[in-house]
Amino acid sequence: MQPVLSMSQAFSRNFLGNSPTWYKQVIIGFLIFNPILLAIAGPTIAGWALIFEFIFTLALALKCYPLQPGGLLAIEAIIIGLATPEGVYNEVSSNLQVILLLMFMVAGIYFMKDMLLAVFTRFLVGVKSKIALSLLFSITSAVLSAFLDALTVTAVLISVGVGFYSVYHKVASNAGSQDHNHTTDEHVVELHREDLDQFRSFLRSLLMHGAVGTALGGVTTLVGEPQNLLIAEKVGWNFVEFFINMAPITMPVLVIGLLTCIVTEKFSWFGYGAKLPAAVRTVLEDYDAELTSKRSLRDKATLIVQGTVAVLLVLALAFHVAAVGLVGLMVIIILTAFNGITEEHQIGHAFEEALPFTALLVVFFSIVTVIHEQHLFSPIIEWVLTQELDMQPRIFFVANGVLSAISDNVFVATIYVNEIVTAFEAGLIDRAHFEKLAIAINTGTNIPSVATPNGQAAFLFLLTSAVAPLIRLSYGTMVWMALPYTITMSIVGYFAVSYVL
Repeated sequence: MQPVLSMSQAFSRNFLGNSPTWYKQVIIGFLIFNPILLAIAGPTIAGWALIFEFIFTLALALKCYPLQPGGLLAIEAIIIGLATPEGVYNEVSSNLQVILLLMFMVAGIYFMKDMLLAVFTRFLVGVKSKIALSLLFSITSAVLSAFLDALTVTAVLISVGVGFYSVYHKVASNAGSQDHNHTTDEHVVELHREDLDQFRSFLRSLLMHGAVGTALGGVTTLVGEPQNLLIAEKVGWNFVEFFINMAPITMPVLVIGLLTCIVTEKFSWFGYGAKLPAAVRTVLEDYDAELTSKRSLRDKATLIVQGTVAVLLVLALAFHVAAVGLVGLMVIIILTAFNGITEEHQIGHAFEEALPFTALLVVFFSIVTVIHEQHLFSPIIEWVLTQELDMQPRIFFVANGVLSAISDNVFVATIYVNEIVTAFEAGLIDRAHFEKLAIAINTGTNIPSVATPNGQAAFLFLLTSAVAPLIRLSYGTMVWMALPYTITMSIVGYFAVSYVL
């Protein structure tokens, strides 16, 4: 018999659902505190408080999906005047390509999961060395991100991670052929729990190596990250010119990033080093063998279509035949049409992963609007531009890195590159110095921003994805596991900007 609740207790239970009571109280405290702080200290202090409150919701994403508490903070920011609805709309409009990418490309990857799982299972069981496997994930992610985009590559990593996990979790739960819920450990046999925990650690390390790999590759080319294209347009560089100008910084950073991958795995530092348990390897080998033996002609035809579309996807993105999101829609249409997926509910499952994060990203853009409309970064930018010319590139690198880790690297790059364009057009700096600052901005927003999940959209996507709670990947864990990369890549990037440019 359920206990009788008062109306106030009912509202309290419903607010943010099953989140801890202390978490609910903190969010309510934020909502009460913000208008008071605005009245007492003004919009600048209140704006910075809002940023850190939003980061708090990201940091505790495993307690409550950040969309609801972060969304309440964003709504309040608009109500109390820290941002305007028009400003939020403009920010969202300027990022429409990213939103379309999330809506359609991630769903497109969902329909390729059979082929991806088959390919990566061969990698996983075929490569015995964990160091070699980690390097394979990192290099593959870097190369793909250089020519495609980090979010698409991250979507592939997430799909593969969920696939591997669900295969072993089903065996560990003795689920047999019945429908299985891999999000709960309720039915996991005690004998398998230790292997499952080690497998989680194994997958965490692989996905983090892959996520950092997207940053290593994304910084190198004009199409690797959204801000790269913006910077290239402002400076007037084509694809080859962009790569050559960035190479003195990006190539040493790439090398140190791969060395960091090897060292962390070799010495099991910062949460890395977990190996694939023998029992899990056996399960994956048996799974691969069983699938291969039971594969019908229709199954083989499905895999052929998925493989063909994967090639078309790479070519379409590499040659930029259309916006990434529209290419994703093309992928959905072709894969569903040729693989017999014609019912609405079958298609709807593909969007379950993408749309919550898309909504969260719009909330994130609302917080970015507060930064923009309250000019929270302006004092930092103005200070940097008053420094000695020979010091500006290294200061730009550091300032862009710190601000990107706090907010969003695309937003920070947009602000800084517009400032240096204005300075160049006004005759305050010459062409050579203008190019140096553009390089510092691009590398500064792409490299140190791996420090936090909110620094890069791909990292935030991984943190809030379906795979994160399965492998116990929290905000703090991501920051800790990214720390060696943040330190080594930022130091090498800083010295390259200081002494090679």
